[in-house]
Amino acid sequence: LLQCAHLLAVRTSAAGHKQLFEIGVKAAVSLLRYTNYIIPDKTFYEAGIACRGVNWNNMAFVFLNRFLDICDAIEEGSTDMLDHSDFSDTDIPYDIVLPEDFSIPEEDREEAKEWVLAVSMDQRVQQVLNTDERGCYEGSLLNVHNNVTSPMCILTGYPVLRGEVVFKNTNSVANKDDWNVYVMARKVSHSVECQDVLAYLQHSTGAPANPSYSFS
Repeated sequence: LLQCAHLLAVRTSAAGHKQLFEIGVKAAVSLLRYTNYIIPDKTFYEAGIACRGVNWNNMAFVFLNRFLDICDAIEEGSTDMLDHSDFSDTDIPYDIVLPEDFSIPEEDREEAKEWVLAVSMDQRVQQVLNTDERGCYEGSLLNVHNNVTSPMCILTGYPVLRGEVVFKNTNSVANKDDWNVYVMARKVSHSVECQDVLAYLQHSTGAPANPSYSFS
């Protein structure tokens, strides 16, 4: 749950900073890995809306469709009818605990439903998750083809496949490009939220082993 709180803080800190939008989206998507612990309908909704905001429309379609399926399950009081096929090659859990009531207001649920119905008619949008160089869902730490687990970026929660920043106290890693963008955005914006995230990471992981990737 501490990791969930951290990813929520990263996502919140990225809001309002255009250069950090994609980092915020990655954090929102990474939270789906923990939907067996946190509220599932809200988490899928927020991931879908975040993806839609940066035109990752295939991902938005999958996540918002899942959100609507979970809403149906909440109405029925059972997850028995949930179709997990979109997530068969991911580390997003099937085993979720339904909340007693909807976490998203009816107006937002209806807007999501209308958008999903509209894009389902758009041949440019496919019901598939983005994949990376491994041929895997890009947000999955687990490579389903060889069962190798990649280290997790301490900033976004995404797998680090190359170009890592290593933190010497814990051997934690961050994606170099995302790390540099985030640190620079903090310098330029003087964002208190970004500074809080970096202060937490410095306390929990120590300084980067390479001083050129420092917090300041």
